[in-house]
Amino acid sequence: MTTYTETQLDALRELANIGSGQAAAALSTMLGHPVDISVPTAAAMELNDAIAAAGDPDAARHAVLVPIIGDFDASVVLLVPDSDAQQLCDVYGLDPHSEDGRSFLQEVGNILGTSYINVLAEMCGMEMEPAPPQVVYDMLGSILASVLLARGEDVDMALVLDSALTVEGRPASLSFLLIPAGGGVHDLLARIGVS
Repeated sequence: MTTYTETQLDALRELANIGSGQAAAALSTMLGHPVDISVPTAAAMELNDAIAAAGDPDAARHAVLVPIIGDFDASVVLLVPDSDAQQLCDVYGLDPHSEDGRSFLQEVGNILGTSYINVLAEMCGMEMEPAPPQVVYDMLGSILASVLLARGEDVDMALVLDSALTVEGRPASLSFLLIPAGGGVHDLLARIGVS
């Protein structure tokens, strides 16, 4: 089992907070409404623990999947419960299960994922680019199984950021998982000088 020092976890939380600030600004511009994002939980976890922390595998989730290409081989998974997806879509009077609603959630996920990726790239001095996102609605267990199947056998850790998002007074929660190839979390920590 891999453990991290408080200094390492603080560094990961700081990355999360900087990414959240940039994501909030970008989302506010896109939506034309004030957006606030806080990250009450930021942790590096063994993959099995991260999957367990994501919630009930039989619970339905909206997910935005953003592969990362470049110097850092990883996938971003944004998970949004149905009620929270509805809160977000209500800003524009959309149904999250409609084509327009899915497109809206995809764009929100793309902005959030890209903001975090850009912060990681800048802080770590690595080339990282998001690939086109994909939005799905399925049971949490099925979503994570398909992501892990696509990642292959070399995944051991995940960064988990539980975020609270408020748009025009409407609260929504989401989970952000960064699933790097094996050793990826250690590489990030080494790049920011806290290995």
